[in-house]
Amino acid sequence: MHWLVTVVALAAVIAAACLLGPGGESAPASAAAPAGAATQAPDALAARYPLRCGPGGGPDVVRQATSDLDRDGRPETVAVVRCRAGGGTPPSGVYLLAGPREYGEPPRVLATLVDPGERMTVTALAVTEGTVSATLVGYSAPSVPRCCPDRQRTVEWHWKDGKFVLHPRAVAGSV
Repeated sequence: MHWLVTVVALAAVIAAACLLGPGGESAPASAAAPAGAATQAPDALAARYPLRCGPGGGPDVVRQATSDLDRDGRPETVAVVRCRAGGGTPPSGVYLLAGPREYGEPPRVLATLVDPGERMTVTALAVTEGTVSATLVGYSAPSVPRCCPDRQRTVEWHWKDGKFVLHPRAVAGSV
């Protein structure tokens, strides 16, 4: 008898959830994003990045982290992106993403924190409320072998007055 009562109660809960759950209607493409979508972090894989990759070398998201960086109640995503390559390590870009303006659109790139044109590679990324930290490696000259970066720098961006401000950290061994 105990098991029968449990099964009936469980069936009632599932039936109520099905009846009260979201409807099967789809929102028109021009509708604003649903209220719940504002609390979801932007999907780094769905964004369109300002990269010019060669044939067959589209963007590749290698790292991502989310946080409410500007403290507005909506999470942002920071993505480390580079072009796909058959060999070697192409330079990285670091992009700040926000949710789409309209339902069905991809996330928006709000800021480029590291431009791939700077020819740096991101080896570490950390995101906390209001701060993005990254470790960048690069080359001091074209003659340095591309296997062995000889420059390393840790940088931080802090949210201040409505934008991110770069704060380079001291280079190890410097005075």
